[in-house]
Amino acid sequence: MSEVSGEILELEILPEQVHLTVAINPQYGIDKLVRHLKRESSAPLRNEFPAVKSRVPSTWTSSYYVCTLDSTTKGAIEEYLSSQKTK
Repeated sequence: MSEVSGEILELEILPEQVHLTVAINPQYGIDKLVRHLKRESSAPLRNEFPAVKSRVPSTWTSSYYVCTLDSTTKGAIEEYLSSQKTK
């Protein structure tokens, strides 16, 4: 697989979710980026937090939510993220 070329613009970590705002070449494919990020972060997380190994079969689920972002949707995304904090 080719190297991922992109930039994490915003990162927010919640107890049950991770929210990222990223800039990536659309030809690369967001699904490839998500799989790459999950694959590369799984082992370090499981090594740093050994209790996770015994509690869950895998670090990440296969699900994810994607939305494209422009200046008109940024407020809507921020509202969505705020609503997730109260769940």
